[in-house]
Amino acid sequence: METRELRYFVAVAEELHFGRAAQRLSMAQPPLSRAIQQLERRLGVVLLHRTARAVALTEAGSVLLREARAALDAVEAAERRTRRAAAEPLGVVLATKAGASGELLSKLLDAYAAEPGAVAVEVMLCGPGEQEGLLRDGRADVALLQRPFDTTAGLATEDLRTEQQVVVLPAGHPLADRPHMSMAEVTTLDLPLPRWPRRGGGYPDGPGPQVRDHTQLFQLIALGRACAVVPESLRAHLRDGHATVPVPDAPAVTTVIAWPPHSRSRAVADLVRTATRL
Repeated sequence: METRELRYFVAVAEELHFGRAAQRLSMAQPPLSRAIQQLERRLGVVLLHRTARAVALTEAGSVLLREARAALDAVEAAERRTRRAAAEPLGVVLATKAGASGELLSKLLDAYAAEPGAVAVEVMLCGPGEQEGLLRDGRADVALLQRPFDTTAGLATEDLRTEQQVVVLPAGHPLADRPHMSMAEVTTLDLPLPRWPRRGGGYPDGPGPQVRDHTQLFQLIALGRACAVVPESLRAHLRDGHATVPVPDAPAVTTVIAWPPHSRSRAVADLVRTATRL
């Protein structure tokens, strides 16, 4: 398969409409339809169910969509890493979510800087979920991710820390003094949970406010407009306008250091080794 064909298929599979996909690809619809038909013949499978009114993915089409996205990400990552290797001095780019794992990151950078042969580490602070994309598309060499929020499939990882979660409420909320709360109780609070951007763009449906970072989220909570379940380490970023209650049955959050499994960078290996030792 050619990367061109994969890009064509991903556009159709995401739009589920040949006209919109052709417009997105800046091409005419007939050659796009022919390219998808040729791809189906070569693979010997039906990828899309077509009717006069709708286009739907088959099971085989769903598999190819997932695999095609990963393959295209890998191609783009190879291009970026190759150009970076030629244009930039030796160093490591580490991506992490702004406001998360701050103490751990500080200790890691200090410990690694003391290692023989340490190179410069550029830290990229990003919004929730963005660090995974930076790692997969080649803009970062290594990243601090948090399961279950981030997907680590296809990446090499080492677990660094596991912690419980708490619900953040406005100070003075009637339930702020509770010793603990269940997830079922959280979902029935008079305050909505936030909606984070999803991969591919847009926000999921729901009554909660749209947020892009923790600074925005915590301000909304202090104003009595939302509540949120977050890792307990984020307590360090809260101010007087907040209260926290443990949520024992919320999924535990594991911080991991992740890198591409095919990486042969000595600097990445040393950084990972330092992180696991800490």
